[in-house]
This record gives sequence, C-alpha cells and structure tokens, in this order.
Amino acid sequence: MLRVRMRSRIWKFAKLTLLCLSALLLVLAGSGLAYRAWRHHDLASATAIDPAKGIDESFFTEIGGIDQWIGIRGQNRDNPVLLILHGGPGIALSPLPRDFLFRWTRDFTVVHWDQRGAGKTFGRSGPVEASVTVARMVLDGLEVVEHIRARLRKPKVVLVGLSWGSNVGVQMVRARPDLFYAYVGTGQAVNQRKYRPLAYEQLLADARERNDRRAIHELEANGPPPYDSIAKATVHTKWANAHEPGQPSTWRLLSAVLFESDAGPRDLRDYVRGIVTSQDHFRDAVEATDLASMGTDFAVPFFVFQGAMDRVTPAKPVREYVDSIRAPRKELVLIPNAGHNVMATRSDEFLSLLNQRVRPLAMQSP
Repeated sequence: MLRVRMRSRIWKFAKLTLLCLSALLLVLAGSGLAYRAWRHHDLASATAIDPAKGIDESFFTEIGGIDQWIGIRGQNRDNPVLLILHGGPGIALSPLPRDFLFRWTRDFTVVHWDQRGAGKTFGRSGPVEASVTVARMVLDGLEVVEHIRARLRKPKVVLVGLSWGSNVGVQMVRARPDLFYAYVGTGQAVNQRKYRPLAYEQLLADARERNDRRAIHELEANGPPPYDSIAKATVHTKWANAHEPGQPSTWRLLSAVLFESDAGPRDLRDYVRGIVTSQDHFRDAVEATDLASMGTDFAVPFFVFQGAMDRVTPAKPVREYVDSIRAPRKELVLIPNAGHNVMATRSDEFLSLLNQRVRPLAMQSP
C-alpha cells in the first residue's frame, strides 16, 4: 500500500514538473517570438529606404534557365551599382539581417545574388546539377549583371568578389570587361591547391601562439591539405573563423539568426543544404582553379582589399598575384588585424576604401 502511494506521489510530481516545463517553454517561445517581432520592426525602421529616391526590392528572375534570387537596396538610384558575389561555394548572404552592410547603401546601390544552388535560389530551384561547371556560374553572373543594368538603367557595375566569389568574379571581368567599372576582390582566391598548405601552417602557428590546445589538437589530427572530404576542410575553416579578429561570438551569431534575420526555418534549412551540396559539387573545381594561369591582363581597374591575417586565402600569394597583373589601375590594400571576412568584420573601413578608390571611377565615367 505504501509503495502504491509512493508511486502515485511520484507520478503526480512528474506530471506537475512536465506541466511547469511546458508552461515555461511556452513562455520562452512567446517571449522569443515577441522579441523577434520587435527586432524586425526596429530594424525595418532603422533601415527604411525612401522609394522616391532609392530602391529596396527582392525577386526571382530566370538566370541560366532557372529561377535565381536577387536583392537590390540603395538610398539613391543615382549612386553606382555594386554587385557582391558571395563566398562558399554556396554561402549565400540573404539570411543575414537587414542592417548588414546597410551603411553601404548610402553610397552604392548594393545588389546581392544567391548563386545557383545557394540560399533562396536553392529553395526555389534546388541544388546545382551534376553538369554545372564554374564556367556556368560565370555565365550566370554575367546574366545577372545584364539584368541589373537593364533594370536600373546603368551602363556598368562595380563587382565585389568574396573568396569563392572572387574566383567567379575574376573570370567575369576577364570575359566581359565592358560591363564593369572596376573589380574588387576580398579573401581573394589565387590557387587553393598550392596555397592552402601555407594557410594551414599559419593557422597552426596562430593556435600554438595562443596555446589553444583544442585547436592545436584538431588541426594536427586533421593534418595539412589537400583534404579528401568537406568535413576535413571544415575543420580548417572553423578555426580560421574562430581566431579571426572581430568575428562575432557564437551567441551573437545565434541571436542574429533567431531574432534579427528574416529567414524562417525553411530558409535556414535551404541555406545549410545549399552550402553542403554546393561545396561537395565544386570541391575539385575549387582546388583545380589557378587564376594566374588564366592570364594577368585586365581591361578594368583591379583592386584587392585583403585581411592581412587571412588564414584561408593567405596574403603572400595574393600580393604576388596582384604584382603580376597588368591593368589600367591596380592596388592591393592589406587591412591590419583583419582576416578572411574583413568585408563584414571591418565593413566601415572597407566602405571607406570603396569610396576613396573605387566610387570615383564610376562617378567620373559617362
């Protein structure tokens, strides 16, 4: 009898605990949703654009035979157009909050494009097909430029290529220099197969200098490149990001995704799947690309704004590559105490460089 009573009490306590936990989860979920709604309203107010002067729109349009997503934001339609080619492959910028690079919209009409197989384009049109090559991605990019020129009635654009996007971007400006005022690379790719081991040595040296035992253990266990899997390459990227100056904390990134981004669960699922499938598809192509072997004569001004502490695309081979280039104007700026993601971590300084070096070229052109 006593045992029955004890079981009954335990069961009642368990039910009460579950009810309390459920109520707490409901309160937390409700509070989270309320905070998300408030942050969205706050960001929308802070980043509002007057439609009489500027532009704030996003849409799908057919590029390369499939629907691809484009976002355009600028506070003054008279400003030069800046097309940003995201990194990866597959790391779209569309899930980022509305205030990401918003200050840039004062001086440029900023265009984001979720490339084939990435982000919102993945959600609409699926992963990259087996037959898709880097050359196809370059053609997609040129179609995007043509669409933007017609839509915004602009003769040319400024092209900014980030990491993987710098690979695609260099090939775009070589193929159609008539479409561009200038090229700007950051996290500039040169030859990943040749120079990734240098990045590994620098990253491991950083970890030892910090006495970061976990990083040392994982990097040494992973070994130097080349890597035979995406998982091994991800270990390098993880620690390059972790040690990069100015990188936001894990909590800050999580908070931005949960409360500030417009992306919903399906968008985030598509984002992750786009990264995984794109990087798996283009892994060999990324390793095989050698931009210097494609030629070093350019008919447009060529700039690289690079983090001096970039441990993904090291500064030394980037300097050698830029030194070999012949262009109407060229310049390499190494930004101190900055890494691979300098466009985001030092966005105001990056914008200043764009305004000082690049924007005048577009404003002075007929």
